[in-house]
Amino acid sequence: MPKFMLILHSAPHGLDKASPEEIQKIIEKFESWKEKLAAADRLVSSDKLKEEGGKVITVKNGQMSVVDGPYSEAKEVVAGYFMFRAANYDEAVEMTRDCPALQFGRIEIRQTDPMGCGGE
Repeated sequence: MPKFMLILHSAPHGLDKASPEEIQKIIEKFESWKEKLAAADRLVSSDKLKEEGGKVITVKNGQMSVVDGPYSEAKEVVAGYFMFRAANYDEAVEMTRDCPALQFGRIEIRQTDPMGCGGE
């Protein structure tokens, strides 16, 4: 069965004003959604990414450039990802319909290429 990656985009520091109780409720929603995927034997992996830190690497004219990123001035950051199995894009979209991340930004869905670096 094909693998799909959900790339979660959100505003940086979107939860800075949330109370600890509100944050706990959000975490519980994500855990519940993740457990639903795992119970259906569809979850491959997932993780939240830190908003600060990271590096952006490019090569131009044979020279590699490494800069800090993402920046706090960014209007959007990649907040995390989920990798799961679905029969096709239609099923992947349907499985994403109740993902809690939709409350905080947008989700990009991409099918992995089995001929790529990861195999499978």
